[in-house]
Amino acid sequence: MSGELYWGLPVIGYLFLAGVGAGAVTVSSYVLLRGGGGRFAGAHFSLARYGALLGPFPVMLGTGMIIFELGRWDRALNLFKLINLSPMSIGSWLLLLFMTITVLYGATFLPPGAHRGDRLEGARRGLAWVCMPLGIGVAVYTGVMLGAMPSRPFWNSPILALLFLVSSLSTGIATIILGRALVHRKGADRAAEKQFHESGYLLTVSDVMLIGLELMVIFLFLMFAHLTVGGVKEAVSIILPGGRMAAMFWIWVVLVGLLLPALLEMVYVVPPLFYHRSFAAPRSVEVVVPVSVLIGGFMLRYVVVVAGQITGPVGI
Repeated sequence: MSGELYWGLPVIGYLFLAGVGAGAVTVSSYVLLRGGGGRFAGAHFSLARYGALLGPFPVMLGTGMIIFELGRWDRALNLFKLINLSPMSIGSWLLLLFMTITVLYGATFLPPGAHRGDRLEGARRGLAWVCMPLGIGVAVYTGVMLGAMPSRPFWNSPILALLFLVSSLSTGIATIILGRALVHRKGADRAAEKQFHESGYLLTVSDVMLIGLELMVIFLFLMFAHLTVGGVKEAVSIILPGGRMAAMFWIWVVLVGLLLPALLEMVYVVPPLFYHRSFAAPRSVEVVVPVSVLIGGFMLRYVVVVAGQITGPVGI
């Protein structure tokens, strides 16, 4: 094993923040386009607004961290001078398009009194159609960038991009839940309160399903490594019981970031789902759960980036 780390917290922070922002915008775009009418129409628009306004900033901050890691601005600009099919070139243009389009998308929610069916509805929906594939692309790219390095066996898995995508969507939803919880002020308007809790129910159910999917993808990641001979199987053993990073992975990623949030959310999701009761999670839960998910999302990137470096390289 090698103990030298070339990629540290700036790269880990970029992978995490890019995933969070991409996930929030993807969820926002999907909710807006899928929302439709009926009693959930206002709730869908409110959720889309949170994701649209919160999403671009983590990606901008993460991109800034990568530029800081490069040391000079002109090195970042060099990535745009040559257009080819390398992951770095594709990722650079993808990030630039994402930040440009998502800022425009978020701006359609800014006018006072913005609502579903207003004069910006056409532009808003048109931009949402572009934002959704861009968001998925950025989320997947964070995994592809690592997987494109065959000399690092821990990263050389086709499951890694899918794992980062699902984690990005989950942390994106967590960001929206946290943003709502921090800015919401309980008022006397019962209709507004009902809409707030209905939108919270939609987010919480979605997050529970994504956490379940992420656990399944982690299982597939481990199974792929177990069934692969050579360096990949040996590298992934670092996060298996007895491995050097096993405690960090199973405690912070799986327990804190996935299992505990899912169990807490299930306490408030099951009664409305099976017994038709009202959904009303307390503010403390709507803060603790997303913070826990975000910690798990960050630690997932931390473990993956560090494990990939201390278990390689191998000859190719």
